[in-house]
Amino acid sequence: MKIRIQIAMGLGIALGAVAAHAQADSAGRSILKGAAVEYLYPEQVTVPAGKTSDVTLHFRIAQGLHINSHKPKDEFLIPTTFSIPDDAGVRLADAVYPAGVEITLPLDPSTKLSVYTGEFTIQAKIVAAAGNHLVEAKLHYQACDKNSCMPPKTIPVAIDVIGK
Repeated sequence: MKIRIQIAMGLGIALGAVAAHAQADSAGRSILKGAAVEYLYPEQVTVPAGKTSDVTLHFRIAQGLHINSHKPKDEFLIPTTFSIPDDAGVRLADAVYPAGVEITLPLDPSTKLSVYTGEFTIQAKIVAAAGNHLVEAKLHYQACDKNSCMPPKTIPVAIDVIGK
C-alpha cells in the first residue's frame, strides 16, 4: 500500500512538472522566435553617396504586446532605440520615432505609459559611403503584455544599403 501511494505521488509530481514545462515552453516559444517585434522592410535601399537620406523602417509588434516608446514617461522604463554600428559604411545621422500612444494597465490605472503597439515606423536619416553595404542595424526594446514585461531584447535590422 505504501509503495502504491509513493508511486501515485511520484506520477502526480511528474505530470505536474510536464504540464508546467509545456506551459513554459509554449510561452517561451513566442518569445524565443523573436516574434515580439518583427522588422518588416525595406530589405534594400539605394541612396546618394555622402548625402543624408531618409529611410522609413517598418516594424510590427505581436498582438497583445506593447513596447515602450522612444520617450517613455518614466526614466526606469527602457526606451525603444534604433542604431547602426560604427563600422557599417553607413552612419545614422538621426532617427525620428513616432509619438507613443498613452495606455494604462489594469494593475495600476493611475499610471500612464507611452508605448507602441501594432505596426510602427522609424524615419532613419542615414549617410552612406559609396558602394554596397550590408548593414546589421539594431532595434532595442522591451516588450510587455498587460501583466508583465519580458527582458529587454535587441533584434537585427538587416538592410542592404547601396550608396551611389
